[in-house]
Amino acid sequence: MDNGLPLLPPRAKDAHKGTTGTVAVVGGTCAGGVRMIGAPALSGLAALRAGAGLVRLVMPRPILDYGLLQCPGATGLEVPCGNDGVIEPHDAAEVIDRVLSASSCVAIGPGLGTSPGSAALTLRAIQQEDRPIVLDADAINALSLIPEFMRDFHAAAVLTPHPGEFKRLVLSLGLKGDLGMATSRERACEQLAQRIGRVVVLKGAGTVVSDGLRTWTCGSGHPCLATAGTGDVLTGVVASVIAQYMMPTEQQMMRARFPQLSADRSRPLDLFDAARIAVQAHARAGEMWAERSHADAGLLATELTEFIPAALQELRTSD
Repeated sequence: MDNGLPLLPPRAKDAHKGTTGTVAVVGGTCAGGVRMIGAPALSGLAALRAGAGLVRLVMPRPILDYGLLQCPGATGLEVPCGNDGVIEPHDAAEVIDRVLSASSCVAIGPGLGTSPGSAALTLRAIQQEDRPIVLDADAINALSLIPEFMRDFHAAAVLTPHPGEFKRLVLSLGLKGDLGMATSRERACEQLAQRIGRVVVLKGAGTVVSDGLRTWTCGSGHPCLATAGTGDVLTGVVASVIAQYMMPTEQQMMRARFPQLSADRSRPLDLFDAARIAVQAHARAGEMWAERSHADAGLLATELTEFIPAALQELRTSD
């Protein structure tokens, strides 16, 4: 398949779960009578389907076991909560530090809610420089509510907003409107990536990926993906590809200066290429489901994860 993407290497013959990346998913909420359990579980399941060796769900204590039931291949870490189910902000730093020390990539945001505790978890994640992170959903919403969050943003990151989250983030940064997204999604995505200095994945029909210097639009996809949970699946795939294949920081800096290095398919990936590969695999998985089901709608997000391995195999070298 010639789509201008670098190819993933074959899976090593001697691979084991300790050598194929560890993904942590921080999400879920059970406060105020609201339960959001499936989102982090879907991200964890997708990370495993995308090839991560280990996945840990980091969820509020009252709902962690329910998340693990939906993603039985994962392990769990409790996020301390009060009696009302609200995440304790003062415990956020300790939780994130524990997660980071044992992870190759951390995905934060699926179903997380927008409480002060959620904001504290997000802020701690972006303050560190040791691990790449994927910011999705409520983590992006939390950033939008933190004044001058860019002062604390040190982590290498991929942000995966849908249009509503994109606009909230743009406005919080003092930028104008939605950066003309209705006219050019590519230019809007590129401008936000330039402003924050991070990779942005603007979701939707024709998902756009930009690091501010390079911009790519996915030509694959299917309307069946317009259903709940598919964005959580994408988050898990992005984190999994990063955990398995991301290059060291110094090599990423070199590639940013010399984008032509992206054509060297023997090299590991930077965040931009990891995000593109994940987006392409997610889109192709939707197409595969539609072809198999002979349907334009009715996809369940759990079903989408079943097609991720085959979609990624299309993006892998055969030697």
